[in-house]
Amino acid sequence: MQLTLHCAEPLKTRTACLVLGAFADRWRDPLLLELDRQLDGRLREARRSGEFTGKANESLLLQPATLSAQRILLVGLGPRRDAGLEQLRQAAGIAIGQFKGQHLAGMSCALPLLDLPRTTPAARIEAVTEGLLLAGYRFDRYRTGENRPKGAGPRSVTLLCARGTDRPELENALATAQVLARAVTLARDLVNEPGNVKSPTYLAEQAAAAAAAGGFRCTVLGRDELEREGCGALLGVAQGSVREPRLIVLEYQGGEAGAAPIALVGKGVVFDAGGISLKPAEKMDEMKMDMAGGAATIATCLAAALMKLPVNLVGVIPAVENLPSGSAIRPGDILTSLSGQTIEVLNTDAEGRLILADAITYVRRVNPRLVVDIATLTGACVIALGHHAIAVLGNDPALVQALRAAGEQTGERLWELPLWADYDQQIKSDVADVKNTGGRPAGTITAAAFLQRFSKGLKWAHLDIAGTAWIEQARPCHPKGASGVGVRLLTAFLRGLPENRR
Repeated sequence: MQLTLHCAEPLKTRTACLVLGAFADRWRDPLLLELDRQLDGRLREARRSGEFTGKANESLLLQPATLSAQRILLVGLGPRRDAGLEQLRQAAGIAIGQFKGQHLAGMSCALPLLDLPRTTPAARIEAVTEGLLLAGYRFDRYRTGENRPKGAGPRSVTLLCARGTDRPELENALATAQVLARAVTLARDLVNEPGNVKSPTYLAEQAAAAAAAGGFRCTVLGRDELEREGCGALLGVAQGSVREPRLIVLEYQGGEAGAAPIALVGKGVVFDAGGISLKPAEKMDEMKMDMAGGAATIATCLAAALMKLPVNLVGVIPAVENLPSGSAIRPGDILTSLSGQTIEVLNTDAEGRLILADAITYVRRVNPRLVVDIATLTGACVIALGHHAIAVLGNDPALVQALRAAGEQTGERLWELPLWADYDQQIKSDVADVKNTGGRPAGTITAAAFLQRFSKGLKWAHLDIAGTAWIEQARPCHPKGASGVGVRLLTAFLRGLPENRR
């Protein structure tokens, strides 16, 4: 999809389709009033009949005979007081969805012109661009011949801007959104890739390709190196599969030389059958997505590098496959982690926290200023928050708040759960330093309490994306399958650091 900026009056723009936004409580908008006049009261009629009232995600397609645009697509944004950048993304996604599967020569989008409270023209351009590109994503590389989808929607989109706005700033916003969409696309592709292709080696190769594209460093540790390091928790999970484990280390140096880096740690279980504690057969196919945290980490490093953010960044992805076999770890086994702490494995399907424990310990050697881990960690998170929010827990309130603010900005919302010392009692072991599960009660919290054992002394936060990494029902900006969650969130967090606000 080719994207361009153009300063013009919407109703005088020649285009195959003009996209306009409407608030549910702002029908006196001059642009809508003029459109209604030229359409002989068609909008008033639609509102009176309930055909189109401006509710969020509502749409109305018109084909006027007297305007420069061949089609007019109205998209609702709900009440103006409640609307934000996420509503713009959703509206742009709806516009793309309206023409998916069709061949449309071009589209002109007036959504960035909306008078949206507490936003700048550049922020609106960025949000609309994200919505257009994210909605246009599809994973169809394995569909052949007549089974390949027909039509890809509009080939080009012109984003309309007001005369007198800062054109270089808008161009920069457009370029930034394109980088973000590229990074999210990478994360979605990695997660959607089937398990027979996606080995730990494959994930390492894709991380190396991203590093080459972004001009940063990628180091990959294999089994022998992991054994020499003493990554007993990671190796314990990996031993049930013939596919060799990898520890992927990405290093982007955009800040001052010697400055402490931000560390991102992403879970990379390329397929999770549960090990000996086997998962149910239903929906086990979706467990190819259990490396979504690792995908988000790789893609965030790429985005930071392409944007040339002034930060030092280290991404660590422990990559394994968790399968049952004669060599797999058993419930009751005791593993010795890289930190030296021993772990009683009560459930081999609580494996993500085991590999993250070694990865968090490994990242200590770079003396990070803070650590954020991101993982599809617990089914309990889905029960608690459904598929609309990311659970966040941590030991630093300012870090948690900064992540929550980034979530509000990007529409990848976070909800904080408590991490009181009381929950430590559930993961105490009688035979080892800690056990890898505290049972069903407070499962998301006790998983974080386990990780906290390995992050003592670090400024640390944990993001559980189990409910948001995979979409079962398509949304305006999210086709079914991998969502790419975490990439825009973490990038927004990095962009919001003090060194980026100077």
